[in-house]
Formats: sequence, C-alpha cells, structure tokens
Amino acid sequence: MKSITIQDVTLHLVGLPLVEKLKTSYGAEPFKSALIVELTTTDGHTGWGECPTKMRPSYAYETIATAQHVLTEFLIPAVLGKTVQSPTELPKLMGASRGHPMAKHALESAVWDVWAQANGLTLAEAFAAHLPAGHAPKGHALVGVSIGIQDTIPATLDIITKRLEQGYGRIKLKIAPGWDIELAREVRKVYPDITLMLDANSAYRLSDADHLKQFDDLGLLMIEQPLGFYDIYEHSKLQPMLQTPVCLDESIHSAGDAQMAIELGACKIINLKPARVAGYTESLDIYKICVAHDVPLWVGGLLETGVGRAANLAFASLPGVTLPCDISATDRYYQRDLTEPPFVLSAGSVIHTPAGHGLGVSVERDRLAEGAAFWRANYPYQV
Repeated sequence: MKSITIQDVTLHLVGLPLVEKLKTSYGAEPFKSALIVELTTTDGHTGWGECPTKMRPSYAYETIATAQHVLTEFLIPAVLGKTVQSPTELPKLMGASRGHPMAKHALESAVWDVWAQANGLTLAEAFAAHLPAGHAPKGHALVGVSIGIQDTIPATLDIITKRLEQGYGRIKLKIAPGWDIELAREVRKVYPDITLMLDANSAYRLSDADHLKQFDDLGLLMIEQPLGFYDIYEHSKLQPMLQTPVCLDESIHSAGDAQMAIELGACKIINLKPARVAGYTESLDIYKICVAHDVPLWVGGLLETGVGRAANLAFASLPGVTLPCDISATDRYYQRDLTEPPFVLSAGSVIHTPAGHGLGVSVERDRLAEGAAFWRANYPYQV
C-alpha cells in the first residue's frame, strides 16, 4: 500500500438547519453543528473528516469550541509533515494529547479518506484491508430511524407511520422517565410486529430496575444505555434482571471497555459510534472483539453531515455489523447537505455505499461557505 504525507489541514466550522429536531433526555439543539476537517497531502489528494460533537457538553464533554482548540493547538501540529503507511498510525501520533476522542476522530477520518484515495480503494475496502480475510464489505448497510421525544403519543405514532411508509424497517424511540412505559405499550398496540427499540441516553438508575422490567413483555430488540454515561458495572447488575437485551452506547469509549462489558455481562449488544471512541482504528478493534465473542454490533449516529455519514456507512457495510444502524437517508435530516450525491433509502431498509475512492462523495464548497455563514449568524455562545 502507498504511504501518504500530510501537507496541510484546514478547519471549517459549519451549522446546518435540521428538517426535524431530535429531542432526547439530554435536550435538543437548535441546529446541526459540525467541525469539518480538510486535509491535503503532498501528492495532491484531499481528504475530509467530521467532528460531530455539539455546541453544549451534553452527549459528550467535548464541544465544537473545545474541538477547534484541541485540533488547532495540539492535534494538527502533531501530524503535519508526517508520512504514514496506514491510518492506524494516527492514534500514536496524537497520543500525547489525552482525551478529546471526537476531535481525534475528525482528523483520523480525513487520513482514512485520503489514504483510501491514494490506494485506489473505497473507504469500506480500506477498512476491510485492516481486518482478517472474510470481512469484505457488503456494498450496503441495513439501517433504521431514530425518533426523538414528541409532545404526545399520537404525534409519535404519526411519525412512526411516516417512517414505516418511507421504508425504514427498524424504529428507535428516545425515552426518559415519564415518557417510556405508556409510550412503548401504545406503540406496540398499534404496531405489534415492527422491529422496535428504545434509547434511554443514561436517563435511569439501577434502582429503576423494577420499572425497566416492564419492557420485557413488549418484544423489544433492545434498550439502549439505560444507566450512567461511563457505567459498565451497574449495567452488569441490570442485564441479568432483564429479558430485554441491554445495548451499551455511551459507556463504550474503547476496545478495552467493550471487552470488559462483554466479560462482565453488562450488555448483549454494542452500539459503536466511531466519533465516541476516537476514530476508525479503535472502531476496528471493537469490531474484532464483537466478532470474536459473537456480540451483535451496529453503528450509531450523531446527526452527521454527508462527510461523517459516508464514513459511518462505509464501516456499517462490513459483515460484522449485524443490526440496523442509525444512518438514515439525507432527507431525514437536511434539505441541503454538504455533500453530493445524497444518501437514499433503498428497498429492504438499506443504504448503498458510494462507489468512488475514499468517501465516494463530493464536498460542495459553496455549501461549506453557506454552512459557515449560518454558523456565524446563529451560534448562540459568541462573545
């Protein structure tokens, strides 16, 4: 494989209006924020990565402002001028900086993109090249849709109906205390056979175990992250109390966390968000652990623009990703995304991966400029 030498990195702060806000137990942000990394190499290739963290330290402690600072002052200087044989070298190059996984993910993602281009590979093929034989990408990913907290149960049912009619085969509902059992039961009355899961975003405590047991007769695919953001231990106490599979999301920050969670019996399913675990190198290690232990794996989403969505879709097309992923079609989130072509839901609730080298999508510079202007006009914390 050809090596690449990193010549320059540019950061683009953007904001995009959302077609529909996604309200969770953390709240809802007014629009999509993202920090887009543009990386060029000495041989003329340009790669793109996305830091999808939010304006507030809600889902993660990182914010757009902290990511911009850490990338500018520490991470980018650590990689400029470096020649790498593989993108898997990036974690070591950035290793002097502790934490900040989403900032690291953005920079590493751009290197994966440009390295795949230099070697004439799709991004999915680049990932597979770092796995054992037998893990060739499928060319598509099975996907579902996430529905935020609504004002009423009838409003939720209306949105579920809309998404099912659009062709989504798995429905995820955000829940919180007071918006959970009755909601799930009413949905099951109307739709007894759909593939349904619930996402708590760390809204409950172990003392709520008896309450959570009420979900067991509803035939759920899983309940995602019911307990604390960093917790594995209490989830290992909760899972044996429930028939419903527990899926860990926020608790999994590394391959070591995944190994621990599996060995302690803290979950039966893992949701992988590459940005949460500092990039695709760590994601590949988590992937291999799940395959080795026969643990179902799926790829979550953070409302990524087309830059991050293309990369996540490439990873989700690997055969060890076995459950529907939170990578919905472009029009689920944006009327005007940063990239072309848009991602479209196909029959069977799948989205096909782009055929071109690297990400396989084109970043439209006029839309980057629009996104930057929207950001400057609407960012609520400007001094």
